[in-house]
Amino acid sequence: MAFFHTLFKDDDSDLRGVFAAIISISAIGIAIGLSFPLLSIILEKRGYSGAMIGANSAVAGIASMAAVWLVTPFVNRFGVTGTLSIAAIVASISMFCFFLFESIWIWFLLRTTFHGALTLSFVLSEFWINSAASEKRRGLILGIYATCLSLGFGIGPGILAAAGSSGVFPFAAGATILALSIVPIMLAKARQPVLENTGGSSSAFLRYVFLVPLATGAVFVFGAVEQAELGLFPVYGLRIGFTETSVSLLLIAIAAGNVTLQIPLGLLSDRLPDRRYALYLCGAVGLAGTLMIPWVVHSTVLLVTVLFITGGTISGLYTIGLAHLGSRLKGTELAQANSAFVFCYTLGMIVGPQSAGIMMDWDSPHGFIWAIAAYFLAYLILCLFRAGTRKA
Repeated sequence: MAFFHTLFKDDDSDLRGVFAAIISISAIGIAIGLSFPLLSIILEKRGYSGAMIGANSAVAGIASMAAVWLVTPFVNRFGVTGTLSIAAIVASISMFCFFLFESIWIWFLLRTTFHGALTLSFVLSEFWINSAASEKRRGLILGIYATCLSLGFGIGPGILAAAGSSGVFPFAAGATILALSIVPIMLAKARQPVLENTGGSSSAFLRYVFLVPLATGAVFVFGAVEQAELGLFPVYGLRIGFTETSVSLLLIAIAAGNVTLQIPLGLLSDRLPDRRYALYLCGAVGLAGTLMIPWVVHSTVLLVTVLFITGGTISGLYTIGLAHLGSRLKGTELAQANSAFVFCYTLGMIVGPQSAGIMMDWDSPHGFIWAIAAYFLAYLILCLFRAGTRKA
């Protein structure tokens, strides 16, 4: 903590609020990283079809999109820390109930409550971090946030690897971590951002999709590309001749770039005169790196390097897009814009794997690459259009 106080000396960021929200979001990352493989493995062991397992997993995205509409009424009724606490309790109970109930239909219901609650936590934790961060250190703080979230995603599978999928322990561990995330939230209750109750409808956030298109467009591309890579990069790797072990190592290179580059990218965005330049850079590097992959597959060193850099810049779209959002808006508008941000992310999660899979069938195996490149290209076109509009 002393290191961070030195780093943030002469800065007016609310560090207690920042760290409370970061701990909360890290717990969510662990829960997501643990739950997805754990539940899929158990359903596979029980003999369910791939279609049924996929449908059960898809409920997570649908629940997340639905939960975004609940942010405004919940915050108006319970406040930020109250809603975060309720969401943590609901997610914790849902996590443990996966162990208590074996019915696949109950699991569909639990997926809804579990991921709906986690989405509420996502929106409000990010809003709190953005509200507590000063403009001077916003990029750095969101880089730290993204790094902690990525580490949480890695700790979850680590718990599964250590404990296995049998017995109560992985469920109890996930439920306990989620429940304990309430502690820092309540300790920082006095620092919570206060929102004016405007009485607006729960759909008011939708206008922010178009009000800050470079931010919402960035997170849409991030969601689409991230989920396409998680779901289809192993297939792409196998089709171009890599072994399962080699593909796993390539995925580690992407994850390493994701974890390592967020703080440097955040610092870069703080030093540029306009954070939109950092978004342009991430889009351009993402496009160039993606198009390079088919040309460097025969050199392991080059391929790992390209995947490391590309993985980091893909996640940079999320980190810097969130910082750009915080630079443009404050208070209730920022909370609603965060809802729009997460909404676009979940939309990208749904369409990304589908479009990449279709392209891979159309042009195997490199159609996967062309699909991802198309998302980056579309984002750069959006950037050019917005730049031209501002000049006009």
